[in-house]
Amino acid sequence: MRRRDIFALGTLALAGTAASAASASEAPASSGAVTSNIAGVGLPIIAGGRIRNYVFVTISLTLGGGFTAEQMRAKEPYFRDALVRAAHRTPFVLADDWTQVDAPALCAAMMRIAPSISGAGSIASIQVALQAPRRRTGVRPT
Repeated sequence: MRRRDIFALGTLALAGTAASAASASEAPASSGAVTSNIAGVGLPIIAGGRIRNYVFVTISLTLGGGFTAEQMRAKEPYFRDALVRAAHRTPFVLADDWTQVDAPALCAAMMRIAPSISGAGSIASIQVALQAPRRRTGVRPT
């Protein structure tokens, strides 16, 4: 293993530790709605039948009325699994940039999946709060 790969793995491990702490924290949004974060989910960027990059995302779920952060915390593994499965089935790839995911497509897919995981009306909206590519060199298709 090359030195820079070891450094990247160490950096990801530290980011994962911080992301785990962040995923456990929920804070009310400015409008008074309760949010829950799902942090550190690695999504593949697949182009031309090959994995070109991974982007680690933090998803912010705005909960619907009557749902608590504790209820969503129990559902977090199911949301993670559904997100990774959706990203492998239909990658959220931008045509001109392999360092970001297609946030609107990702949010739309998660909104379609959410009722089957946590019930109808449990999620009011979904946002991609943070994107961190594994390769930050701006890998772009030619």
